[in-house]
Amino acid sequence: MTDHTTTPVPDASSSKVGWIVVVALIIVGMFAAGFLLDAGKVYVVSQEQSWTEYESSLSDVDFWLPAGSRGERELAHYGASVSEARMLSSQADVTALVKEAGVAFSEEARGSVSASIDRGTSVEMVRMTGSVTFTGWLPTGQEPAGAVAPSLMGRPMSDFTWQATGTVSTWDVTSSLPYNLPADQRPEGATLSASRTVGIWLSAILTLAIMSFLFGDNVFYKTAEAILVGSSAGYAMAYAFYTGIVDQLMVNLFPDLVRDWTSPGLPWSFTWDWVYLIPAVLGVMLVCRLLPKGGWIARWPLAFIIGATAGFRLTSHLESDFLLQIKQTITTLWVENATGDFLFWPSMGAVVILVGVLLCLVYFFFSMEHKGVVGKAARGGIFVLMITFGAAFGLTVMGRITLLTERFDFLFKDWLHLM
Repeated sequence: MTDHTTTPVPDASSSKVGWIVVVALIIVGMFAAGFLLDAGKVYVVSQEQSWTEYESSLSDVDFWLPAGSRGERELAHYGASVSEARMLSSQADVTALVKEAGVAFSEEARGSVSASIDRGTSVEMVRMTGSVTFTGWLPTGQEPAGAVAPSLMGRPMSDFTWQATGTVSTWDVTSSLPYNLPADQRPEGATLSASRTVGIWLSAILTLAIMSFLFGDNVFYKTAEAILVGSSAGYAMAYAFYTGIVDQLMVNLFPDLVRDWTSPGLPWSFTWDWVYLIPAVLGVMLVCRLLPKGGWIARWPLAFIIGATAGFRLTSHLESDFLLQIKQTITTLWVENATGDFLFWPSMGAVVILVGVLLCLVYFFFSMEHKGVVGKAARGGIFVLMITFGAAFGLTVMGRITLLTERFDFLFKDWLHLM
């Protein structure tokens, strides 16, 4: 009869008991940290901010501006209208308009129009007349003269009379107090911020959950990992939508909509540009990949993206990875300062770079057998490569260590208040 050795199977009930004990210890430890160390508590103070809206009117607006220019769109937005239009095709036309309009044809407008005509381009000029009313916001109590805006079409704002519209916007600005500020030194009105305290605790718990992977894969690590991936993906999508779709596409297709929707301070230089219809169409075609039978449509914009990206990257990589490397290698080996004195260490560095590059090139030169002098040079190239790879690996490790120390700094300083 043969004896068979068997591997003992862990008892599932004992494993559950172990996890229950671990969770209980964690909960007890966190309660102890919260009550004994005042861990994670964030105190804040609130200060009221109040801004008042002012307006001023100008009834004698009379300016000659290039059609479609920033100034023309700005005055039209404030209420002025086009009363006359004229095409300028030569410098004689510019001179005639200067004599006729006088100060209504500003120096800035003259310069841009003259430059366009010198390039052989005719310029359409429009005369903006009427009355305009413009507004601005100031902190309540601040004098409005000269503070809302520096000038309007060359006229200082201090020349105008500002009147409060009666619209006042008030809100509270909340700032956190230092975590190590003693209770008796907190300013009057300081309160415990529940949301920020919960945020600190969640950050600490998720940090510890990620670190629990050191003891093996577990449910805490998986949960924290899923939260990290999901929140990062959501944030990246929202950020890419705003910086890509809104800031790059919509500001050039619908500038007025963006100005009224998300960016009131959008410069008036942004206007409708039909060229941006091309990326808009390509973007819509790319989304067709989600259609059951329209996946083939997405191949065209995808091919365009890959080709354009490859073209852009090619030139940049040629500059950074090829030409710049050659430039840094072809340098003087005898380095002197401004007074002509020899500099030993910079010269030694230039020699080391040159020798290292030559040794590496010999190692990758396979047309000759690596024997004799060539073999020794190739072996030297191996040493140079190993030193380079080791330095790169060390830099990577130091980067990870920096992230780890930042997390420990958060745990012991912002959460436990031990530092």
